[in-house]
Amino acid sequence: MSLTGKTLGFIGGGIMGAAITRGLLGKGLITPEHIIIAEPYEARGRELVEQFGVRTTTNNLEAAQSADVLVLSVKPQVLSAILPHLKGNLKPDVLVISIIAGTPIRVIADGLGTRTVVRSMPNTPGQIGQGITVWTCPPHLSDVQRQQAEMLLGALGETLYADDEKFLDMATALSGSGPGFVFLFIESLIDAGVHLGFSRNDAERLVLQTVRGSVEYAVASRKHPAQLRNEVTSSGGTTAEGLYQLEKGGLRTIISKAIFAAFNRSVTLGSKPKTPPDVDTNGNS
Repeated sequence: MSLTGKTLGFIGGGIMGAAITRGLLGKGLITPEHIIIAEPYEARGRELVEQFGVRTTTNNLEAAQSADVLVLSVKPQVLSAILPHLKGNLKPDVLVISIIAGTPIRVIADGLGTRTVVRSMPNTPGQIGQGITVWTCPPHLSDVQRQQAEMLLGALGETLYADDEKFLDMATALSGSGPGFVFLFIESLIDAGVHLGFSRNDAERLVLQTVRGSVEYAVASRKHPAQLRNEVTSSGGTTAEGLYQLEKGGLRTIISKAIFAAFNRSVTLGSKPKTPPDVDTNGNS
């Protein structure tokens, strides 16, 4: 086991950091005493201790210095305040795994003074082990380090390796931001159901199961989405009428514009890191 006996450190104890911890512990890939999480909010730190039995600290440097594998799980806007405090204080052979949106490998490598950096883009369903994470790394990483990265990211669900870092900004837009777009669609369906006359509870139940069932059927059938859509669309029927209005309203165009807007924002985040005023001088997130 490539994580056996290794200390896993987190800079940031938020949702995705907790999801990785939960997945690794649930699969028995690491034990709680080998995980240390730097979390600036003491109340959140206590929650993590109670939930997982891991070690926590409010000091980023303490977690970073202990780590054989270090996960950066903070907001991109605070990264430039954190990196200088960690530079020169990591183990020589540490593996750094970033799940920070829009931040290129070179920024983290230069900021930390290390060449062993993995960049990844997980998504929200990873909280229940149903996510998909796109990741990449420089060619000089060892097979063991690649194994460690894939094992850690696999705690969130499926993984997809990209041999070119350009795909990470694309993944940020498509699979990283994608759940937000799906949730908006779900919300819109529920609101329409309430407008028709269903109670909100019944509308929510109908929509969630419809979406869940549709996705699972699409995966199981392995058919093209257009073929699946045609199967449920009768000539002159209700679905045909509804689809006509969606196409007339430019649904495909709006979705495409949303994805490209998210992609451009990811690129912008990577090129212009900013430091918010509420980051303290110790580099704590």
